Amino acid sequence: MEVLYARCCGIDVHAKMLVACLIVNGRKETRTFSTMTDDLLKLLDWLVANECTHVAIESTGIYWRPVFNILEGAVEVMLVNAREAKGLKARKTDVIDAEWLADLLRHGLLRPSFIPPRHIRELRELTRYRESLVREQTSLANRIQKLVESGNIKLGQVATNALGVSGLQMLRALAAGETNPDKMSGMARGRLKRKQGELKRALSGQLTEAQRWVLSQLLDQYDRVKEAIAKVEQKIREEVTAAPDPFVSEAVKLMDTIPGVGETVAQIIAAEIGVEMSQFPSDRNLSSWAGMCPGNHESAGKRKSGKTTKGSRYLRVALIEAAWAAARTKNTYLSAQYRRFVKRMGKKKALVAVGHSILVIAYHVLNNKCTYQELGGDYFDKRYAEKRRTKLIKQLQSLGLKVTVEEIPQAA
Repeated sequence: MEVLYARCCGIDVHAKMLVACLIVNGRKETRTFSTMTDDLLKLLDWLVANECTHVAIESTGIYWRPVFNILEGAVEVMLVNAREAKGLKARKTDVIDAEWLADLLRHGLLRPSFIPPRHIRELRELTRYRESLVREQTSLANRIQKLVESGNIKLGQVATNALGVSGLQMLRALAAGETNPDKMSGMARGRLKRKQGELKRALSGQLTEAQRWVLSQLLDQYDRVKEAIAKVEQKIREEVTAAPDPFVSEAVKLMDTIPGVGETVAQIIAAEIGVEMSQFPSDRNLSSWAGMCPGNHESAGKRKSGKTTKGSRYLRVALIEAAWAAARTKNTYLSAQYRRFVKRMGKKKALVAVGHSILVIAYHVLNNKCTYQELGGDYFDKRYAEKRRTKLIKQLQSLGLKVTVEEIPQAA
């Protein structure tokens, strides 16, 4: 078999240690290092001294990241999906795994995983941290709602947003010991003022002292998380603006033109797939990598499953949220597409399909460096006008009607 890399190394990584197998012109040498920084630097010196050009690392959890950070820039590092680098089950040791990786790499039999540039990885850290804070904020909001409901406070049944400006003020008053419904209902702002009568009834509950104390603690946590979200959002905007690649900032603005995709979703898409589309040969490759297209499982001529593959959870959630927002827009291609899909797929599958379309649109927007061009809500009606006309005629005929069709002359 043809040798593609004469000097290469395979690394089997664990939490505390790693095993590296270096191949130089067919000769193998295996060494074990700890994952402490000083030992990783010794690994780098060893590879550089032997003029190693390529390194393959199995993607084990997050343990590959410290190794990648040390080796990046000095050698060509290839992150490999563990499923694609499996060896023989009967022979399984760390040394054998490292040798197997090195042999596969030497003959060019490994497919590298996508690793974005450092500035994109920095942006990804921030967007994922924001996502975790939003989940925490939602969890706290649910706990607050359950707590006050247990004390027969029905604020969530009256106010659309029980944790809005008015709702939070009322909840803080409750936590401080306020029991007068008239006084608390007077804290309503905006359109909530119209519901003061209902608010009086909703706030006439009985919270115990323990419940009031717990409520005050939950509200304090909620405020801290809310403040942390505001700080990280500011940091993300700064990171986008100050990125070494000036196209990052422009890319977020370009994707913001897609229906359903706001600034937050655009930032997540840029952080998860990058802004340089050359690493994906086509939009199909990107969709497959992201796990937003149907799976392909066929045997003996029978299709067994069309379940989507596992991709980036953060990207998938963002695309589904964008799809839901796009489905509620008026007179847009994506909303029309959702209405077509939901009839035969149901809501969940239709949202995944629209999310896939948004990802494809984002690919072409970034690849062509242009804004989104809207096709209109009547796109499918125009495209399938003849088919739709035939279908409507058949429906009328099925009702026992004789149909005569006459073309209306177009106005000059």
